[in-house]
This record gives sequence, C-alpha cells and structure tokens, in this order.
Amino acid sequence: MATAHPPILFNNARLVDPATGRDGHGSLLVEGAVIKDLDWGAVAGVPEGAEIVDCGGHVLCPGLIDMRAFVGEPGAEHRETLKTASEAAAAGGVTTIVCMPDTNPIIDDPAIVEFVQRRARETAIVNVCPAAALTKGLAGKEMTEFGLLQQAGAIAFTDGARSVTNAQIMRRALTYARDLDALILHHTEDPDLVADGVMNAGERASRLGLAGVPREAEVIMLERDLRLLRLTGGRYHAAMISTADSVDLVERAKDAGLGVTCGVSINHLTLNEFDIGDYRTFFKLAPPLRHEDDRTAMIEALARGTIDVVVSDHNPQDVETKRLPFADAADGAIGLETLLSAGLRLVHNEQVRLPALLMAMTSRPADLLGLPQGRLARGAPADLILLDPDLAYTLDARTLKSRSKNSPFDEARLEGRVLMTYVAGRCVHRYVE
Repeated sequence: MATAHPPILFNNARLVDPATGRDGHGSLLVEGAVIKDLDWGAVAGVPEGAEIVDCGGHVLCPGLIDMRAFVGEPGAEHRETLKTASEAAAAGGVTTIVCMPDTNPIIDDPAIVEFVQRRARETAIVNVCPAAALTKGLAGKEMTEFGLLQQAGAIAFTDGARSVTNAQIMRRALTYARDLDALILHHTEDPDLVADGVMNAGERASRLGLAGVPREAEVIMLERDLRLLRLTGGRYHAAMISTADSVDLVERAKDAGLGVTCGVSINHLTLNEFDIGDYRTFFKLAPPLRHEDDRTAMIEALARGTIDVVVSDHNPQDVETKRLPFADAADGAIGLETLLSAGLRLVHNEQVRLPALLMAMTSRPADLLGLPQGRLARGAPADLILLDPDLAYTLDARTLKSRSKNSPFDEARLEGRVLMTYVAGRCVHRYVE
C-alpha cells in the first residue's frame, strides 16, 4: 500500500529512547506513520526517494505526552481551542495531549467525548485524547458511566481541577475503574482546607498579606485516597503532588505494592513561592507554588523515579481573569509550549538526566494510558521531535501559539528549542529563527 509521503531518514542524530534509557549516536527511518528501522550507527537499506534529514547531532526522541491540559473548547474558545492548543503543543514538542473534562458542556457524556475527538481530527495537528469526568457535572456526587465513556474513547477519568471529597464516591469509582482496568486521575486538594487560600501558607504569604493554603490540604486528601486504594485495588494516579510529605506517602504506598503513580507540574519543579514577587498573577496556581524545600524534594523524587510523570498543567486564562488583584485572579498558567524548555533547566543544572526527564514526559505516561507512543522502536508511531537542548532564547509572549498568554516564564531565559515535530510521520512544526 502506497504511503501518502515518502520515507524519511533521520541521519546524524543523538537518539534518546526514554523507554530503555539508551542514549547514543544513530539513525532512524520512518515509513508512513511508523518507525520502520533504527540503528545506533547507520540504517541499512534506505528506500529510494527517501527524504534525508540531517539532525546535526541534535537529540531525536519520542514526542511528549502531556497528561494534564485544560483546553477551552467546547465552551471557552476565547481562551483556547483544540487548534491553538495543538499548535502550541507542536511548538513545544508535545505530540499527544490528554485534555481535561472541565469544559462547557462538561465531558461527562459519550456524545461529548465523541465531539471532542471529531473536532480534534478536524482541527488539531497533534493527538488529542479526552479524559472523561469522574462524576456527573464534576459535582462529586454521582459517578459517570465509566463503561460507556470508555467505549466512546475516554482515556482516563478525572474531575480535572476539582477533588472528590465524598470518600464513598471515590471508593466506588476506584472499584468500578479496577473492574474496567481504567485509570483514575485525581486532583488532591481538600477544598475545605484550601478555603480562601491563594498561595502557599507560610512566612511569605504572611508578608504579602495573602491567605495561605496549607500543605495538609494536599497530604490529607492523598492519604485518604491511598487508604481507599488499599481497600479497593486498581490503578490510581495523583495528578499533581507538590510537597515533600506527599512524596513520602507515595513512596510508602509503592513499597506496599499499591497501584499508585503520581505526577508533578513543570511549574512545581522549576518555580517556588518567591517567584510570585509582588503579586504576579501568572504565578497563581493550584496547588500553589511551594517552598524551595518542597521544590527540591520534587526534583529529587523525579530523579529517583518516585514521580512518574511531568505535566504542563496547561490552563489558559485571558486578561480579564488574570489582570486582577492576586486574591481575585483565576488559577492557572499556560505550559504546553514551555514544558520541555523549562524541564531542561533541571538537565542543565545536572539535577536530572535527560533520559529520566524524557521518560516522565514520554514512555511513562504512554504506559499508564496504554498508548503505543513514547518510545523509539520498530513499529512504534512516528511521533518524534528533533531537539537542540542548548539553543537559548528569551520567551516573548507575543510569539506564543496559545490563544492565551498567561505564561509564568514570560521574558524568562530558557535553553532548549524543538526544531521539528512529527506526528504520524508528518512534520507539524518546524522552528524558524
């Protein structure tokens, strides 16, 4: 069967396969939508007429898989659409987005899952996988129809930025998910403890005169969930942890053999509460940016493999919701386009090795979601990025692909540019100076 485009040979590349940890010089051949061959040297038997891409010694690795992105469509297209989110993703090296159900209407019905998939096929240039709501209307009172939503294409179940406070509902959700081998993604913040808090509780919050969010808001919810997981079995993923105490809980649960994994946002790996400065609302997040000790604990946990996944927590907000007093501004920051560049700070600082960082952004989320992407292997989807990890630039919000511009890295100096992004063997982004 003829392919829609000629084979592509990537020559002179630094191949990094996060799934195996292998990192070395080599070549890779793409035919159609899949990786046909790769060699830690030179690919033999290149088809006639193949397009030759000289990688110039730069990193060739799988495209990133972002397990937590809020996209406005449907219902808030003024903030972001599937099209603009996918363009931002491609520019940042993200080839698969898991979009959260916090839309209007909420993704709690099979018809809405199918709508998102159809719109993504029509307008998006990267893969879009909808996560369905855990409870109807994200209200935390009644479970959604997991089986029907899964059949429609929901890749996981979550209430997005909301926590399920009813322990009986969470117990039932974990039980049903276990029987369907479905993955529960949960936002671990007790809303009653969060209350009117807007930043990390502590001396910094007191100095700024802002209400604080105690670390216990996260820890108590996470500990409850882990006890329920022990009761029910199944697979549970703490969407974003941000404290050293949470790391300890996850490590103990893993040692006990529970089916628990966890993620961290790129913001909590690279920023802390002092970055808020004089009430800079682009740094207002949920969970809030923590103390430097907590940030350091997150980095160490990622380096030793306790933290499984790094996410962008892409949450576009327009000027009307961000240009407000800090306490009144909406939570959230965009991050698809800067996920990898910000993460490379840890590599350049020799805190995390490049294959380990990429594993948390590629093969590990692929394994959790049951996706074939995220690895350099014969027959794997040709979702690839060519990365210059040393190319420095200063982020200019005017050049961002995202419709909203609320980036915490605005005007920051970053190192690492995605030169090319391929999805199913097709180039969807090419960096031009």
